[in-house]
Amino acid sequence: MTKLKILAALAALPLALLASPADAALRVFACEPEWAALAQELGGNLVEATSATTAMQDPHQIQAKPSLIARVRNADLVACTGAELEIGWLPQLLQQSGNARVQPGQPGNFAAADAVRKLDVPTQLDRSQGDVHAGGNPHIQNDPRNIAAVAGALAARLQQIDPSNAARYAQQQADFARRWQQAMARWNAQAAPLKGVSVASQHKGFVYLYDWLGLKEVAVLEPKPGVEPTVSHLQGVLAALKSQPARMVIYSSYQDPRASEWLSKNAAIPAVKLPATVGGSDRAKDLFGYFDDTLARLLAAATAAK
Repeated sequence: MTKLKILAALAALPLALLASPADAALRVFACEPEWAALAQELGGNLVEATSATTAMQDPHQIQAKPSLIARVRNADLVACTGAELEIGWLPQLLQQSGNARVQPGQPGNFAAADAVRKLDVPTQLDRSQGDVHAGGNPHIQNDPRNIAAVAGALAARLQQIDPSNAARYAQQQADFARRWQQAMARWNAQAAPLKGVSVASQHKGFVYLYDWLGLKEVAVLEPKPGVEPTVSHLQGVLAALKSQPARMVIYSSYQDPRASEWLSKNAAIPAVKLPATVGGSDRAKDLFGYFDDTLARLLAAATAAK
């Protein structure tokens, strides 16, 4: 009799595993690490969130690999930035996945940029101007006010596609909002010395960060968005900085630092490597650490440049 009970228990084990919470988790395919991190904050053990990219990759330039197509095929929700950031690869993933739930216009397709006010919206769209986006600058993740707005919209979407757990998503969103507002109050106080500081940027990817902190962008190293600067162009930037100096030059964790390092050496200003998103540095392990580290690096450079 005991042996029969053991055999029965073993036979039932696969069924128990199929019904386990981990297997029942909502599968979130995020295009960028910040949205995977946010989905995990809002969903906890209700979701299984993964990112297609890392903070060491340019999100404009991603290959639509079969492994990514397979992940989209199995996703319940695709959460991306939108605003044409992923236009070179996401449409192909969606099309080849055959997953009707996550196509544009469906509840399973979420664009974070739809929840925020876009900056740098072009008045005239001309591709000869470089990597410009019709809907505005898509690098919305480096303003914590944008993260708060996206969190509200993403929590509502999670509740829509998983209504049986709507109350838990609402509770977790409220908890995240409370912790985020506390962190923002701390960041705003810490960042006060940065207001009005002039900076140069390697790529025009920090407009939301500058808008939040009151930093003043006086030069961009790329002659056009997405176009690497030549030495002659850098020399022109250096000459322009003599009349309008910058206190630092900023580049992202996924960018080749050589242009910023050249300007740093020749203009005698710090070159500041900022984490592009979650995972962009040892300290930026989550959304809170991402902004902690970003501010720490900017403040250190501003102090050094005095």
